[in-house]
Amino acid sequence: MKIGVLDIGSTTAQLQIAEAVPGAPPLPTHALKERILLGEALQPDGTIADDGIDRVIAGVQKAATAARDLQVERLYAFATSAIRDATNATEIAARLTNETGVQPRFLSGEDEARLTYLAVRRWYGWSAGRLLVMDIGGGSMEIALGRDAQPDFAVSLRLGAGRLTRSFLPDDPPSKKQLHELRHHVRTTLRQVSDRLLWEGDPKQVIGSSKTFKQLARLAGAPPQRRGPFVARSLTRKDVRRWIPRLASLSSNDRAGLRGISQYRARQVLAGAVVANATMTALDIDSLEVSPWALREGILLHHLESVVDQGQQLTFESLQPVAGLAPDPAVVTSINR
Repeated sequence: MKIGVLDIGSTTAQLQIAEAVPGAPPLPTHALKERILLGEALQPDGTIADDGIDRVIAGVQKAATAARDLQVERLYAFATSAIRDATNATEIAARLTNETGVQPRFLSGEDEARLTYLAVRRWYGWSAGRLLVMDIGGGSMEIALGRDAQPDFAVSLRLGAGRLTRSFLPDDPPSKKQLHELRHHVRTTLRQVSDRLLWEGDPKQVIGSSKTFKQLARLAGAPPQRRGPFVARSLTRKDVRRWIPRLASLSSNDRAGLRGISQYRARQVLAGAVVANATMTALDIDSLEVSPWALREGILLHHLESVVDQGQQLTFESLQPVAGLAPDPAVVTSINR
């Protein structure tokens, strides 16, 4: 049975399809990415403008069509902070349902942290010991810490690279004052959780699991994504700190010429680097590993684990709550209509 996960983020709407085989890793058989660039459509009052909503609808419609053509039987659609935090989120959800037939679930920040941790834990296995997982998205940053199947601590902070770029770095390239204010804000926000995490003691392994960490690792010389997910990639605090001044001196167009930096993420990579450096500094992290699995794989794993044996059909009724993440009818969209 094929299942799909549709991640509606701040920059792209991404569809990932995998075979529902209990006990097997959810390696994708197909993937589709559509740019929706919601940050460009965010208004001062917190609403997403009509052109941004139109891009979301077009992207979700393409994903739904692809899923139907590929005979996906269950599609799990979710929206992260970019839409969740918009003041017109209800309107966007209604339009998506009416115009595409897809009903997205609005994951909470803590849900995102727990599901990302689930994916990273499965990728690295039990031998990895206690994990500290960090994920810098467009609208928020998630941190989770634990040694078991579920994290002992999970939190979401409003430190997304896109959000911070819009709020603190309006110029391209930014001024020194803007960069200073951004650093101060990030450090102040991190104090909300850094003392607690330091009190927990050192994790055995630190993992970064987002596009931001993948881009920074690539800048620092890590292998390109085309080498596949099984190639080890790492990132040091020294490398992040070294790249920040150079990124700050370049316009977004010039940043897009650097290895691993795409045109539509070039504007926000500087803010992502500032968050990464501040977090690694606050938590006394010298280096981390970059995980190929993150939130989308966590969603797949959450539902795959509900299948007791390989012969059981995956249906909405078979999905059981995991760590407070209850199945929701809005998550499950039947494609075979």
